Amino acid sequence: MKLGPLDHVYYWTEDMDRAVSFYEGTLGLRLLRREGGSWAMFDTGSDVHLALHGAIEGRPTETGGATAVFRVEDLDAARADLAGRGVPLDDHLGEVEGYARFASLVDPDGNRVQMIEYARRGS
Repeated sequence: MKLGPLDHVYYWTEDMDRAVSFYEGTLGLRLLRREGGSWAMFDTGSDVHLALHGAIEGRPTETGGATAVFRVEDLDAARADLAGRGVPLDDHLGEVEGYARFASLVDPDGNRVQMIEYARRGS
């Protein structure tokens, strides 16, 4: 199993409107995708995007760090391979219907890393 290229890095935010205004209006990044208060993704001028993740009710907002997200072709195979290597995986699998599935793990220092499998067109 080999991770694909770095896809995006995201920060958590308590106030999506304020954060989008900062990255779009103040820093001049082009907004590529926005899903209300839960998600926003920006063009950084490279293949790697910057994204904002809205706060989740009942869960503390993580600040001071980011989450590196790597593309994989087959999320289930990637998870099985990493589990076989003894990597502790988060039991929660996320999905944005018709867009992507993702899974999290942490590195030895506790930094969050995610893998993302985008939905294939026509699937």
